[in-house]
Amino acid sequence: MSIADNLLKYKNELDSAGVKLVAVSKNHPAEAILTAYNAGQRVFGENLVQEMVEKQAQLPQDIEWHLIGHLQSNKVKYIAPFIKLIESVDSLKLLKEIDKQAAKNNRVIDCLLQIYIADEETKFGLGFDEAIELLRSEEFTTLKNVRIIGLMGIATNTALDGQTKAEFQELKVLFDGIKLSFFRKEDSFKEISMGMSSDYQIAVEQGSTIVRIGSNIFGKRVIKHWKTADGN
Repeated sequence: MSIADNLLKYKNELDSAGVKLVAVSKNHPAEAILTAYNAGQRVFGENLVQEMVEKQAQLPQDIEWHLIGHLQSNKVKYIAPFIKLIESVDSLKLLKEIDKQAAKNNRVIDCLLQIYIADEETKFGLGFDEAIELLRSEEFTTLKNVRIIGLMGIATNTALDGQTKAEFQELKVLFDGIKLSFFRKEDSFKEISMGMSSDYQIAVEQGSTIVRIGSNIFGKRVIKHWKTADGN
């Protein structure tokens, strides 16, 4: 099946469920993204800052870019002018830098707090207590150019559907608690980004509003090494 066919299969399924599809385009060329764009997709996710920056300059300007990979504070300045959503905020330090760079660009940047839900040490994210501590901190209340609109989590890479379901359930419970405690009056706090190609159906069942699907749309990735302007 073609990129367009693959895409439409997921879009039709997810649109009917009211769930946003992020087409994960990392390690795929701009031409492949344009094919998906021409088939109606507008939301694309990248893991690496420089890869996103290069593609953003080549592609239609109405694309909604999501940064879904681990983000270093010194890279925020490169995406601050255009990024739509940073899904992977995992520290107050990073959030403060996003706020600083957003202010320089006269923007408010939407962010998700990435929560550690997997039984894997290689995953990033805030612990449940750390997320609440961040939101309670005095420093957080001073940030004017970032807006927390929800949570993101990546489940354990396992074939055990029961474990995946339990991890997504935990994230939904945390989301509900944080919504009630910190964002009760803010309609913008409504997103739960969880679910990828192998587990998106379980995620949707557990309340996901955003899913991230890549290789099942674009096919096998071509690995390329990207360097930022500062050599990293």
